[in-house]
Amino acid sequence: MLDAAGIDYMLAGSFASTYHGIPRTTQDLDLVVAPDFSSLKRLLAALPDDDYYVSSEAAMEALRNRRSFNVIDMATGWKADLIIRKAREFSEVEFARRKPAEIVGVTVPIATAEDTILSKLEWAQQSPSERQLRDVAGVLQVSGEHLDRSYLDHWADELGVAASWQELQDLAEEKS
Repeated sequence: MLDAAGIDYMLAGSFASTYHGIPRTTQDLDLVVAPDFSSLKRLLAALPDDDYYVSSEAAMEALRNRRSFNVIDMATGWKADLIIRKAREFSEVEFARRKPAEIVGVTVPIATAEDTILSKLEWAQQSPSERQLRDVAGVLQVSGEHLDRSYLDHWADELGVAASWQELQDLAEEKS
């Protein structure tokens, strides 16, 4: 539906950390989206009220304030958090770096391992969560040797998460 509405997006959050790291279960989907008002209206019109719960007002407010809104599939209970891409350099770079990945037989754009780590570190800083840090540790464990460390170091410093990033690297080295 996002493609049909003309909305660029990328899979992020726990699905991205599972893809790049150690799997864990979740019943919500985090999608970073880059709509304009017209494409968001097309998306909302394509979501039948009988099948999906979504507040059009919350969606439009999320777009204005660069926040998130939810879409819930009434048949399955699955929730998609649609996160409006932030208007900052890191978010633009992160979005431009997304890569295609096959998830349950469907090819979707997904955040890179490095950007998943950085986003998870930011979330952990904003609302302390062991789950976010475990996700980062899982990505480090599985994808660690392929990570662009200079990119991570640069953005961790820029985003104010360098101390957490260094702690997790130190812990990963101790375990190996």
